[in-house]
Amino acid sequence: MKTRIFEIFTSIEGEGILYGTKTLFVRLAGCPYSCFYCDTLDALPLDSGKEYSIAEACNLIDRNLQDNTFKVNFTGGEPLIQYESVSELAKHVKAQGIPTYLESACFDSKKFLHVLPSIDFVKIEFKTIDSEFIDQQHHPELVRNTLECLQAAIEAKKTTYIKTVVSSKTEIASFKDLLDKIFKIASKENIAGFIIQPTTSISEPALEQLLEFYDAVYPYYNEVRVVPQLHKIISAP
Repeated sequence: MKTRIFEIFTSIEGEGILYGTKTLFVRLAGCPYSCFYCDTLDALPLDSGKEYSIAEACNLIDRNLQDNTFKVNFTGGEPLIQYESVSELAKHVKAQGIPTYLESACFDSKKFLHVLPSIDFVKIEFKTIDSEFIDQQHHPELVRNTLECLQAAIEAKKTTYIKTVVSSKTEIASFKDLLDKIFKIASKENIAGFIIQPTTSISEPALEQLLEFYDAVYPYYNEVRVVPQLHKIISAP
């Protein structure tokens, strides 16, 4: 088995419920989708990065691990494109007693289920229709897969949280419709957080919009948080 890795580096986690933690990022190469706010464009081509055997990739992870690293984050690109190799790499990390974290759009529930046993912290990201991740016709199928991933992570009793990226283009009606679907599965008892992440430097939402999104989530989950990307503020990779 081979895997294609774009880069491996240590930085500060800039998103989600674990922001601020020292993290080793394993950025898998390749993503066939196209969010308009994507900030890792160089890693999108399926032939970007460098190909390694699983043993070589495990050795690369080991060489880059620093003292006091809180977790290893498998990100992309889109790591589920290489779900089999991500599962093997995550098993290697877990065997060393280091928590694993999956940073995925959760677009394929079958591939997600293959990786899930090797992951400790799970971010379930719901792409809004305005994200341009996928066309409008196929967006309901994307949401269905993401909901299945959410259900599976909860049933597996993983530390699971939800994230949505919002922009000035995000319509409150479609956002509320998404929330109705999410909270048929999620509750305060079975998720560890709900993060609203505003876009940065492109189509940034106004404060009034962010408050509206917050207020929409609050009746379902009163520990909702609006969290911008910390790594962009501190100029970290």
